[in-house]
Formats: sequence, structure tokens, C-alpha cells
Amino acid sequence: MKQTAPLPPHNWPVFQPGWVWLCGAGPGDAGLLTLHGLNALQQADVIVYDALVNADILGWANPDAEQVFAGKRGGQVSAKQGDISQMLVELAQDGKRVLRLKGGDPFVFGRGAEEGQTLKSAGIPFRILPGISAGIGGLAYAGIPVTHGAMNQSVTFVSGHDAKGAVSPLNWQAISDGSPVLVLYMAMKHIGRIGKALRDAGRPADEPVAVVSGASTPDQRVLETTLERVVADIETHKMTAPAIICVGPVVALRDLLT
Repeated sequence: MKQTAPLPPHNWPVFQPGWVWLCGAGPGDAGLLTLHGLNALQQADVIVYDALVNADILGWANPDAEQVFAGKRGGQVSAKQGDISQMLVELAQDGKRVLRLKGGDPFVFGRGAEEGQTLKSAGIPFRILPGISAGIGGLAYAGIPVTHGAMNQSVTFVSGHDAKGAVSPLNWQAISDGSPVLVLYMAMKHIGRIGKALRDAGRPADEPVAVVSGASTPDQRVLETTLERVVADIETHKMTAPAIICVGPVVALRDLLT
């Protein structure tokens, strides 16, 4: 039987039967998984994991655990969120120790709150294990800080689409005015419309933009461009999702930090 690496001494929480733990796996690099996440992997009976979870992380799981893929990817046939949430309930009702493993952080555009609400309504006990969000950790691996004392005292995290996949119906003028640095999740499909909305809101056409694809993984690619050229440059350089997009002056610091 495959043996998992022991955790260092600590009063680690015990994963009880009938519980669901909602865990963030980080932006990609397996080393960014938290120790609480590793502890959960080694105790779980069932692991329900997303498309962005590094396969190396799954290799640290309890060898007897069932692994269930429940990834959702834009433009592809994917599991429906309601079905995933109900599956978590049913597995827990069967007395399983259920680990819901998500890329990034489950509460940052990760639908973890929706799953938690379903579990709560069904009377299923659950625990939240935060993870490193791609909008912070992924950009850091690319040499881009989301804050810098001399440049910005605020940063805004924005989803590029709503729950139905359409461009986010946000007040882009207020978002643009409110923060010099914007971090866009899941925005590749609608970046043309988002970029235009930001330019219409007064952001300069030559404002620095970074597109980070495969953040923190060996396949990471970084495109530095401008708000005006982002769509054309994404096409020219064949940048693909999943990607994080950063808009603002901190992008220019990459030359100093890489």
C-alpha cells in the first residue's frame, strides 16, 4: 500500500465521518497547498476535485480514497454546480469524510459559499480550509505584487463573467475610479469588452496589463501588454485560459522583481 508522508507534530483536526471540508488547493504549484489541506487529503474517504487542482496534490491523498472529478471549464461540457453541491450532501449522508478540493481559495470566485449554503441547509457539518488565491499567489510567481506602498493603497478583485457566463454587469466606472490596480479572474473570454469599458471609464490606453496563464506551474506564461493592445496580443501570443489578468501600474514592477 502506498504510504503518505507524515505531517510534523501538531494538534491536527480529525476529519470526522459525515463531514465535508471545503479546501483551497492554491493557484497551481503543489507546494502552495496548506498543511491543513495535506492533513485533509490523508484522512478523506472521498475527494471531489476541480479541473485546476494539480495532479501532484492528488498523489498525496489517502491511497484508499475515492477521487471524483467535478471540474467546470468555460465552453466545455461540465458538471453543474447544483449537482456538485448535492453530491457532497449525499456522500456525507453516507457517512463519508468528503474533501471538496478547489483551485485557489474556495471563497474567492470558487463557489465555496454556495456549496457551504447547500450543506448548511441539509444539516451537513463542514469546515473551511482557505487556500492561496491565484489573484495574489499566481501574480506573485510572475513577479507582480498586487500592492506597492508608492503606487496603490487599494486593489480590486473582479470576476470577468457572471454566474451565467455573460460579461459581469458591473459599474466599471466606479471600479475604475475606486482602485488603481484591478485583478481580473476568468476574464479571457470578455477582455475585449472589459478593456473597452475601462478605457471608456478613463483608464489610459497605454496602461500596463499582464496576462498570466498557468500561474505558478511549469507551464506558466506571462504576457505584458497594454489596455489598448491586450486583445490583439493575447491572440498573437496564443495565450489561453486559465489566466489571471492584472491591470495597473504594479505590472511595470515585474522588470525589477524577476
